[in-house]
Amino acid sequence: MRAAAAPEPEVEVEVVSLAAGGDGVARMPDGLTLFVPLAAPGDRLRVRVVERRKRFARAEIEEVLEAGPGRVNPDCGFFGRCGGCQWQHLDYSVQVAAKKEILREALVRIGGWDLPRDLAFAASPSPYGYRARTRLLSGRDGVGYRQRRSHALCAVDRCPVLVAELQDELRRMAAEPGLRDQRGSGGEQELLVDRHGDVRSTPVASSPDGVHEVAGGRVEVAAGSDPMGVSPGTFVQGNLLLRDQLHQAVLAAAGHGGRALELHAGAGFFTLALARSFEAVDAIESSAGAVADLRANLKAAELEGVRVIEGDAEESLRSAVEPAPDLILLDPPRVGLSEGALEALAQLGAPRIVYLSCDPATLSRDTGRLRSHGYSLETVQGFDLFPQTSHIEALASLVLAAPHSALKD
Repeated sequence: MRAAAAPEPEVEVEVVSLAAGGDGVARMPDGLTLFVPLAAPGDRLRVRVVERRKRFARAEIEEVLEAGPGRVNPDCGFFGRCGGCQWQHLDYSVQVAAKKEILREALVRIGGWDLPRDLAFAASPSPYGYRARTRLLSGRDGVGYRQRRSHALCAVDRCPVLVAELQDELRRMAAEPGLRDQRGSGGEQELLVDRHGDVRSTPVASSPDGVHEVAGGRVEVAAGSDPMGVSPGTFVQGNLLLRDQLHQAVLAAAGHGGRALELHAGAGFFTLALARSFEAVDAIESSAGAVADLRANLKAAELEGVRVIEGDAEESLRSAVEPAPDLILLDPPRVGLSEGALEALAQLGAPRIVYLSCDPATLSRDTGRLRSHGYSLETVQGFDLFPQTSHIEALASLVLAAPHSALKD
């Protein structure tokens, strides 16, 4: 019988930086890279190694021997157990600095771009009280989120990243079991604040194939100066405090012209304004629910000149886009563009591409591929849509056959 492996000894390490996934980065005594959740730069820690691989190891904190200069007390008593936030133990200035460096490092290392040290980055006006959309689990023990690294419920009665209206709703649901039952106890519910400050709470159901379905009427949110109706389950930017600034930045990067192509158009957060800046717009979206919302929003705004194409991005790019656009605007999911979709997009030869991304790694990969098709990176800016987490939003503008990139040193 094979003997069980000896347990890893505890070791003392110093955290030197933060990784893209949110963990602190340290070095083992033998030089192996070590990832430590809930660590802060400058921490001296006693840790227990829980996983060792050929190129890295993972550990859990046993004791903070000496706190780094950016470590603070979390605002939330559930932090560390709840899986919603990873960085409440970090001063907000440390979070912003880390996100700027993570974004820059990805674009340089993965994308191969030559960038200045200090990238433009929009911090959230407040590191708490920003989130106007969330999904909550509910069960016998209460209502809340999933535990860190678990599917189990972490019941909470407050969540400081939520806007005040959602905080009040969460507090009521936590205190009143009958209200939880009414909202969908035993499952999941989506909470969204509309443009008038009212809260919609809608149960989320899972279909037999595992797809989440949310039923209910449209709720009106703001898309710049436009009202925009969204059905339950349709994506909408969650940071209420940065939503307008992000909208303005994307539309400023897009400019104006003859024809625009928008990929992953959703319910029309950018489409409505694009339709006023371009003579014609092709808007591609794969979600049937979002397409219905988009058509309704265009009709309500009395905007013509927009052709809505329901379908997969790659297939639609290959078959439905003509003539060639002056601008391509895309806001893909975290996985970015498939290789086929990127090739089809590049073949259109648009003079300008504006790429909004929620993942620096896939943004870097895709923009690096576009360089081989003659595109250069003109500008890039980060947005902190999710303070207290490691998530980063980034906006990149690329131009075709530009003689020099404005970002080069």
